[in-house]
Amino acid sequence: MTTIPRRYNGPEHSGNGGWVSGLLAREQTQRHGDEVVTTTLRQPPPLEVPLTWEEHPDEVRLVTAGGALIGEAAAGTFEHDPLPAPSAEESEAGVASYPGFTLHPFDRCFTCGTAREPGDGLRLFTGPVGDGSRTAGTWTPDPGVAGDDGLLDVPTTWAALDCPGGWAADFTAQAMVLGRMTAQVLRRPAAGEPLVASGLLRERDGRKFRTATALHTADGELLGRAEQVWIEIDLARFS
Repeated sequence: MTTIPRRYNGPEHSGNGGWVSGLLAREQTQRHGDEVVTTTLRQPPPLEVPLTWEEHPDEVRLVTAGGALIGEAAAGTFEHDPLPAPSAEESEAGVASYPGFTLHPFDRCFTCGTAREPGDGLRLFTGPVGDGSRTAGTWTPDPGVAGDDGLLDVPTTWAALDCPGGWAADFTAQAMVLGRMTAQVLRRPAAGEPLVASGLLRERDGRKFRTATALHTADGELLGRAEQVWIEIDLARFS
């Protein structure tokens, strides 16, 4: 049995897609040993509601008490090489140009919300750089988002790998939620560690946006990477 605490929201009334995907991934790794995991979210993850794990031969599923499928995780593979680390200049420019400072569909998002206080949310802000298909931003995790060991846990690291992809697809042009995410955490980030996050929009197919993200140290060590599918939504109906 588990719940998604209200703190870990994306949209105001549902779970942060990256954090919930990381929760699924951690369970998949613990039960099946997979280091690269693909998660699929089937409906908006409810907050503060008891949820149950289902064990299957090659995957785990998270379901409600009534049996409704919230999401599933299985072994994953990447389609592309990881994104290279952005330069310090690009990362600083990306933070300065973060569109969420002026328009944000989910300003209390645990990962990228501007209405969250330091230590409550990640406050990871990535803006467009280069030709506009990429995002980048500097980021130093606050101790308030780390565990007792001073490191970010797996769900929180997946959350950090989440929104830079959504901003590469441009949340200000259309509201989106995470549908699928394949990711790997190579090393958990430490509180106070200077990092750079990046995202890339690879393609749009109707309401689907395929993106990639990465998290590097300031000197270029790759800590984690992800490939994602985002789904455009009707924000009024979603709310």
